[in-house]
Amino acid sequence: MSQTDNKKDVIIVGTGIAGSLIAKLLTDHVFDTQKGKMIHRADAQKGNEVRELSILMFEAGLEAGLELDSVSSMTNYNEYMRTFYLQEAKVPNSPYPNLKQAPSPNVLDMEPIIPPFPDKKGYLVQFGPMPFASDAIRVGGGTTLHWLGTTPRMLPNDFHLKEKYGRGMDWPITYDILKPYYEMAEFEIGVSGNVSKQEYPISESMEQYYGDYVFPMYEIPQSYMDQKIIDGLSGTSVQLNFENIPLMLVPSPQGRNSTPNPKYGKTKIIKAESSESGYKLVLDGSGKEEYKALGSVWNPYMGERCEGNASCVPICPVQAKYNALKTLKKALYKVNENENLSRNPFIEVKAQSVVYKLSVDQNDKEKISKVHLRRYASREKTDFVEDVIDTSDSIVILAANAFENPKILLNSKYTVLENGQKVEKTVANSSDQVGRNLMDHMVMLTWGLFPEPIYSYRGPGSTTNISSFRDGNFRSEFSAWISPLDNWGWSWPTFSPGSDLSEFLGEGLFGEDLKEALTYRLSRQVLFHFEIEQLPNPNNRVTINDQYLDVLGIPRPVIHYELTDYEKRAMEQAKLASDQMFERLDIEDFTKYNATDNNTCVYNNVRYSYNGAGHIVGTHRMGSTPEDSVTNSYCKSWDHPNLYIVGAGNMTTLGTSNPTLTLSAFTIRSVESILADLETKLKN
Repeated sequence: MSQTDNKKDVIIVGTGIAGSLIAKLLTDHVFDTQKGKMIHRADAQKGNEVRELSILMFEAGLEAGLELDSVSSMTNYNEYMRTFYLQEAKVPNSPYPNLKQAPSPNVLDMEPIIPPFPDKKGYLVQFGPMPFASDAIRVGGGTTLHWLGTTPRMLPNDFHLKEKYGRGMDWPITYDILKPYYEMAEFEIGVSGNVSKQEYPISESMEQYYGDYVFPMYEIPQSYMDQKIIDGLSGTSVQLNFENIPLMLVPSPQGRNSTPNPKYGKTKIIKAESSESGYKLVLDGSGKEEYKALGSVWNPYMGERCEGNASCVPICPVQAKYNALKTLKKALYKVNENENLSRNPFIEVKAQSVVYKLSVDQNDKEKISKVHLRRYASREKTDFVEDVIDTSDSIVILAANAFENPKILLNSKYTVLENGQKVEKTVANSSDQVGRNLMDHMVMLTWGLFPEPIYSYRGPGSTTNISSFRDGNFRSEFSAWISPLDNWGWSWPTFSPGSDLSEFLGEGLFGEDLKEALTYRLSRQVLFHFEIEQLPNPNNRVTINDQYLDVLGIPRPVIHYELTDYEKRAMEQAKLASDQMFERLDIEDFTKYNATDNNTCVYNNVRYSYNGAGHIVGTHRMGSTPEDSVTNSYCKSWDHPNLYIVGAGNMTTLGTSNPTLTLSAFTIRSVESILADLETKLKN
């Protein structure tokens, strides 16, 4: 075992979007020793006495995934592409290394659970009673490498679901508080969209919701299929729960490059301004250059525009879609005095380093005193070196996914004396909420044939959504949902077009007959997609058990998961909505849910099946009090003064939006608190 003594100001575990955002924003600031304040490096004058922040990051994935110089990053990404081409099943994780030392959950590993025995086929140990159906990936850049890139904001009522509908738990922040940080996140990600075309079922006006604002880039054009569906559904409504709900078909905001919008103005910086209460981040628009789309990591002129490659999940060939490596590179490389990019010597990133527990200094306000990790030499070998990092003078930030953050915390035990008795505690878990309230969007699919060709399988995976069901009084009785229109044909539910080819060959079709049958079916395939909100449930959780270890001897996530009637009734209502829309569009319904599906349930004697959305949230939620939450609204642990826990696990409830934009917004906000803590530390 080795112990590293070189002290760092900040230690970040994870290089996904949360960790990369924090690294980028912190390295953009320096400490002015004369003023005793953190300032943006752009505001530092010549002659100022400044101190750079020293940062250490850990990534469980391979070293190659973090080599961000032009040649190495292009070589590694091309290897991802080659792997993707060769995979038979084009699932989200298919292009990326499947590491024994840092395994990832994979949708191909998920199977029905037969109680009382768990499903142990993959990385997750699933006790159910229902399978958790989503995956993630442990590589440099995290799961943003295979996300779809859809970036709607949450709605105002999503933040106070308990107050409004008597469900779930209210957030410690409101939409209005988070609104400026949404704008910062949209700038950093590079969001394409049209504010004037956004329409949601909210009591606020869109002027109140967005303000005087445009997205950085124009919207990605809606597909031909979208236009045909819009033509058939615009101005109509569906009846649910004795209520007519008007149909709103909205172009989806997306984290992928299109043409920059001149109205957005100059390029911007996110910088901290000091105030009486500490620091406030602002989006400063005083830059000299026009806003420009950020291309690939290896070549800024590649990927400046979406090329419609249709493989957004699992990989964008040109990196027109945002991934967190773009933000991480901004932390690793800074503009020097000669206006050139140079490697930032004050940040170090160590890959192939699996953090598995934390230690606590009970004599110093229960500060996190050590980070424990196991470092492996190569993907072929399972031997490792044990390393311990002294964090007694550091701020520690867990920025892994919503499986890994709670796994690390639950593995971090320590003993204290209370009233003369030894009591075992778990790091950051005085509330007993670590690992609890695991949530995802249940994706219920419906599919059919349009009466005329609409030419699916073209462009990004989804360019339009039906927003009508994102909020409403029905949320007191069943879940809200958002309905993206998918441009993937039947590939998700039936593995089309391969399944179509197999079916027609089995019927004896060949030559022109086969070609004609494929042309007819593939050009008319329609897929509707219902992402159904799940409520926080303390029994849906991640735990650990020493019986289930990975090859490095680290506990695997043990999952307990099920749906309630609240979510199941939403499936029933979503299918009713689908039936009405299909009838109006004259779509021939081919939807079929089978008892043999991996993720299936019966409600009111009718079977429904669902998939995971990859929206893994809720396992270390933020809150207003330490009794019912793990962190405060700035993602700071209630229990340990130098520990922050950031990422999707902080989400109190899920709402109906893809979580990446929201987690980015509150992660950016957390930097205000981190900067205040750094000021206190550096003054002493």
